[in-house]
Amino acid sequence: MKMKKVYSILLLAVLLVSPCVGQAQQAAEQLAERLLGQEAKRFTFVIEPEIIATTGKRNEKVAIYEDCFSLHNDAKTGKVVISGTDEISLCVGLNYYLRKYAKVHVSWFSTEPLELPRRWPRVEDETLNAVVPQRFFLNYCTYGYTMVWWQWEQWERFIDWMALNGINLPLALTGQEAVWQEVWREMGMIDEEIRAYFSGPAHLPWHRMANLDGFGGPLPQSWIDGQRELQKKILERERALGMTPVLPAFAGHVPARIAELYPQADIQHLSPWCGFESTCFLNSTDSLFADIQRRYLAKQQALYGTNHIYGCDPFNEMDPPSWDPGYLAAVSENIYRTMQSADPEARWLQMSWVFYYKRKQWTPERLQAYLTAVPQDSLVLLDYFCEKTEVWRTTIDSAAGRPAGFYGQPFIWCYLGNFGGNTMLVGDLYAMECKLKGALAESEHNLVGVGSTLEGFDCSPQTYEYLFASVWGVPATDFVDQWADMRYGKKDRRVRRAWHLLADSVYKDWSFYGLGTQMVARPDFEGHGTYYTKPYYSYNNDRLLEAIRLLMEKPSDRYSYEYDLVNLLSQWMGNRFMDLRNAFTEAYKAGDTAAMKRAYDAARRLTLDADALLCSKREFDFHHWITDAREWGGDSSELRDYYETQARVLLTIWGGPVLNDYANRLWGNLLKYYYWQQRWEPFFVGALQARREGRDFDEEAFKQQLSEREKSFAYSTEPLIKVNDPPSTMQQVRTILARVEKGYYTP
Repeated sequence: MKMKKVYSILLLAVLLVSPCVGQAQQAAEQLAERLLGQEAKRFTFVIEPEIIATTGKRNEKVAIYEDCFSLHNDAKTGKVVISGTDEISLCVGLNYYLRKYAKVHVSWFSTEPLELPRRWPRVEDETLNAVVPQRFFLNYCTYGYTMVWWQWEQWERFIDWMALNGINLPLALTGQEAVWQEVWREMGMIDEEIRAYFSGPAHLPWHRMANLDGFGGPLPQSWIDGQRELQKKILERERALGMTPVLPAFAGHVPARIAELYPQADIQHLSPWCGFESTCFLNSTDSLFADIQRRYLAKQQALYGTNHIYGCDPFNEMDPPSWDPGYLAAVSENIYRTMQSADPEARWLQMSWVFYYKRKQWTPERLQAYLTAVPQDSLVLLDYFCEKTEVWRTTIDSAAGRPAGFYGQPFIWCYLGNFGGNTMLVGDLYAMECKLKGALAESEHNLVGVGSTLEGFDCSPQTYEYLFASVWGVPATDFVDQWADMRYGKKDRRVRRAWHLLADSVYKDWSFYGLGTQMVARPDFEGHGTYYTKPYYSYNNDRLLEAIRLLMEKPSDRYSYEYDLVNLLSQWMGNRFMDLRNAFTEAYKAGDTAAMKRAYDAARRLTLDADALLCSKREFDFHHWITDAREWGGDSSELRDYYETQARVLLTIWGGPVLNDYANRLWGNLLKYYYWQQRWEPFFVGALQARREGRDFDEEAFKQQLSEREKSFAYSTEPLIKVNDPPSTMQQVRTILARVEKGYYTP
């Protein structure tokens, strides 16, 4: 009887949602058409509320109701049939077929073309299901370090990429300034004040997190309006694909002008952040807090709709007005209460980064008070940096003195992987696999999702794609084979050996703040000039070169293959630069000007060759970053110049001495015109000249001049010189490898 009752309920559910079933299938079909064109007709998509799978030693048949997909061939039509329990499952099924069978990679970059097979393979009958229901993606910072200049074309490809990789909980922060503008207008501020309170576009993520106000502003009205329309498209597409976008809510950050307009409000200053002036925080117990929350959520819903889950992050990397546990409990309790008052279905999503970053201050007593003041299961935490520290494991019950796993609140296990968009080869697939398996087995059932909180899209895309493939049960070793095949376009033992070599010996480090090669660091005889950049890698650089040579044994004309060669070889060259700097330093100390000159010449050859190589692929060319920024200015030369300086500042001086170089990039044109011409060349030439004149190099004077040169470049709009008819990527790779053999980069 029970079984009949269950099936009756399921049948009723199917009848009730049948229009949605049709929409879900249509969403998957449309995605396939966008990517594959006419070849999309080779696939049939079917929504099934349950999928019967074979499992166990006895090949028992079981019904799977959670996120699941299956593949099989249609004997009559010859099509590949992809069945799934929802839109995202269908998309993951398509991606699984493309990756494993067709050797096709869909990149998160719209500039990387799809390279389809001449013959479409048949499939084996397979069924895979997700081990967690929620898959989260993005970070406030990604909206600055990667996506700030994106138009719809880039967003459309990226949203498809998210669907193909099973992401159903994306952070959706675009266009919120249009909502805040309406709120602050209603509360008595004029547009000039509001736009001056907003930062410039590149620094909006840190304004949104209350770290800074007004830097790079005032924000142009055309930007606010353009982002509003872009957000509408983003949300429409994400929802069509079955995603649950996470929109922002009010966390307490207010303009200083509000304190003047509402003098009775309980507004205090947060601690200053990274050299910027402190920002204002409205205590959540104040009645004005609930009023602003209501206004904001109502206007946001009218403009963008809602999926009832909100990102809200007070005190990011800052000290709250009080560390008293009672105060912290009141903050979280009232933030949630005001959310729920404005939206009775509200759930709160918060990043736990601050509990890691300020771990000495967030004692067990304080953290327990803050987290348990919110009703159970109403607050979902993003355990932000699990490859380094799993905060859920360090959460201690202050009374019982034992691990408490976020005190029972649900959390999402996240791999961060990248700070600032730094371009370094990092990400240990096997360590990630082990850690994630451990978390799933030991988290006492409050681990509800897996995600990535990357600050920028970097040069190790396989780590993120593996993370989400692992959710569907793909082992790391199998994924490395699949990655090698689809980047090369077919199965090849040498290419597989190369990628396993990389996975085993090169991709063994985790990312950390400012990670980069010596080539992009501030010049110094020893060390790396400033806190950022940190030139560090633990592997033998010869192993990286060995993998590159393996890949080159039988070259491919595939774009993704060439991208990988540029990525890997430029990293080898960046690592090699440290050896040349060290040789220059030794010669300087010995007073050997001839050896200094040889090291300088080798460093110059290496740097300029690396720059030309990087320029051969748009994804590694600073010029594309500038061009994309200028396009937001339309026909206005003033706005185009404004956006260009915004783009330059973020990736160079950032906005102040504390964060200089945080977002360093080993990119073409940036390497030549900034890191070399403004930094390393004057350093090498100046030190060599000093030794030739029998004196010490005046490092302090150089550093003062360097700061001025850096600032001058950051605020310049002088066009970058483009080389006409440059050698192809493969020509340059062959030339560089030949020069390596001849000792061209050896002093």
